[in-house]
Amino acid sequence: MSSENYSFENEEYRKMYWHTCSHIMAQAVKRLYPEVKLTIGPAIENGFYYDFDADFAFNPEHLEKIEEEMKKICKENLKIERSELAREKALELMKDEPFKIELINDLPEDAVISFYRQGEFIDLCAGPHLDSTGRVKGNGIKLLSCAAAYWRGDSNRESLQRIYGVAYPKKEQLDEYLERLEEAKRRDHRKLGKELGLYLLMDEGPGFPFFLPKGLIIKNTLIEYWREVHKRYGYVEISTPMMLNRALWEKSGHWTHYKQNMYTTVIEDMDFAIKPMNCPGGMLVYRSEQHSYRELPLRVGELGLVHRHEMSGTLHGLFRVRCFTQDDAHIFMTWDQMRDEIKNVIRLFDEVYSVFGLSYEIEVSTMPEDHMGEVEIWDFATDTLKAACEDMGKSYVINEGDGAFYGPKLDFHLSDSLGRTWQCGTIQLDMQLPERFELEYIGADGKKHRPAMIHRVVFGSIERFIGVITEQFAGAFPLWLAPVQVEILPVTDRAVEYAKGIEKRLDAAGLRAEVDERPEKLGYKIREAQQMKVPYMVIVGDKDMENNTVSIRHRAGADLGAMSYEEFEKILVKERDTKEIK
Repeated sequence: MSSENYSFENEEYRKMYWHTCSHIMAQAVKRLYPEVKLTIGPAIENGFYYDFDADFAFNPEHLEKIEEEMKKICKENLKIERSELAREKALELMKDEPFKIELINDLPEDAVISFYRQGEFIDLCAGPHLDSTGRVKGNGIKLLSCAAAYWRGDSNRESLQRIYGVAYPKKEQLDEYLERLEEAKRRDHRKLGKELGLYLLMDEGPGFPFFLPKGLIIKNTLIEYWREVHKRYGYVEISTPMMLNRALWEKSGHWTHYKQNMYTTVIEDMDFAIKPMNCPGGMLVYRSEQHSYRELPLRVGELGLVHRHEMSGTLHGLFRVRCFTQDDAHIFMTWDQMRDEIKNVIRLFDEVYSVFGLSYEIEVSTMPEDHMGEVEIWDFATDTLKAACEDMGKSYVINEGDGAFYGPKLDFHLSDSLGRTWQCGTIQLDMQLPERFELEYIGADGKKHRPAMIHRVVFGSIERFIGVITEQFAGAFPLWLAPVQVEILPVTDRAVEYAKGIEKRLDAAGLRAEVDERPEKLGYKIREAQQMKVPYMVIVGDKDMENNTVSIRHRAGADLGAMSYEEFEKILVKERDTKEIK
C-alpha cells in the first residue's frame, strides 16, 4: 500500500488496522488467561472481533482487563512480522491450539501457511496487518460486548465466546462513534416498538412479529401510500395463494435452489410449500390468459405474505424475521422495453425514498455460481442494468457473484439519519422464469414471443421497512404516519365536551386524534404525550371555550399559541398531504 493510503478513511487500511487490533486482543487474552484457546479474529464492517474457547464466561470486568492489556501492548510497539511454514512445522507450532490445527488440516496441500508474530504472540493468519502494535493508538480502543458464537457457524460444533471491539486512531473519533452507538441504542426499533405500543416480538412466535393497533395504523398507512404510488405508475394489483404444490416450486427452481429456507407440508400425499416469494404465483396469473405486445409492459404488484426459514440466531427484531409482507411487483415486457422500465422503477424508488428522507447507493449484483441460464444472457442483463443506471445519472458499485439464481440485480442500500445503511429496494432482471414457465405474448408480427421480466420491491419488506423508519425518525414519525396525530388535553372537566367536539371534527377531516380525559395534572399529560411522540397537543381550557379557539403545542416543545380550529386543521391537512418531515 502506498504511503498516501495510510489513512483511516481508506477502507483497505481501516480493515488492516482493525485486523491488527483483533490480534492485539488475542495476545492480551492469552497473557491474562493462557488456558483460553484461539480460533479466528477478523475485521468487520464496524470494528473487529475474536472468538475464544474458554471454560469461564467473559464478563464486563474481564473485558476491562483485556482492554487495559491491549493498551499496554500498543505502548510496547512490538514489531509485527509475517512468516511461512511447512505444514508439519505449522502443526507443531500450533499443537496446543486445536482450532488452529483443524484450520491447517483443512488447507489445500499447496496452500501457503502464513503466521504473524508480535512479541511472544504468534497466530495463524493470512493477514494483512500493520507493521507494529505501536501503530494502534491505545486510547482509541474500546471493547464493546461479548456474545455466543458457534465454531465455523455450525450449531452442531463448539460454542465459543465472541468479543467485539472497535478502535480509532484518535480518541475523538472513538468518542464520536460511541455517541452514535448510544444514539442507535436509543433509536432501537425493538425498544421503541414496545415503548410506543407498536409491535411485539414474543417467544411463542420467534421471527413472527405481532402488530398492535398503533403499529397496524403505520403498516396500513404505508400500504395505502404504496397503492397510491403504484396506481400512478401504471401498476395493477393481484393476490396469489400462500401455499402451492411442489410441482410449481420445482418448475420455478426454488425446490432445488431455495428449499432449505422453505416451510413445507403434505396434503393428501402431495408435497406443498408455503411461499417464500410471490414470483411463481405471478407467473401462473400471467400464463392464465393470452397477451399481446400492445399490453406490454404489464406491471403487476402484489403485497404477499411470505415465509422463510431463518436460523434462530440470525433473527433480529423486524429486520430479520420468518414471516413478512413483501411489496412485490413483476413487470412483463419485450426485450427492447427493459432499459426504459428499469429507469421507470428507479424514478419510483427516488420518489418513495425521498418521502422518508432516505438517500441510497446502488450495487449491481452479478451472476452467482449457483445460477440458471446461459452466461451470454446474464451478461446482456447485467449490461442493461448498468446502462439504465448510467442513463439516470446514478453511480453504482459491483457486487460480484451476489445476484439471484435467476438473474442479476440492482440492490438499493438506504442511508438513515445516523449514516447506517439498510438494503431494502431491489430490481432483478430475469429471463429465466419466463422460459421455465413458457410465458408468451403475441408480437406485432402475429407470432409468439418470450417476454423478459423484472422482479422488484421498494420497501423490501413492510415489516423491515417499519423497523428502518422507526429508527430513522427515532419513533417521532411524520404526521401522516403517526398513529395518533393529535392529543387533545382538556385543562378542566368543564372542557372535556369541548375537547370531544374537536376530536369529532378532526376525525371527520381524516385525522387521528384522541382525548386524554384522565384526572391527571396537565404537565404530566403533556410529558406523556411527548414521550409517546404525538406530533401535536391541543390544550383546551375555559379561555379557549370562551374564544372558540385551540392552544397548540408541538412535540418538540414549541408553543404555537392559540388559533381557530379551522386554522389548525388547515395546518394539519397540509402537513399530512405533503408528507412533510418536521
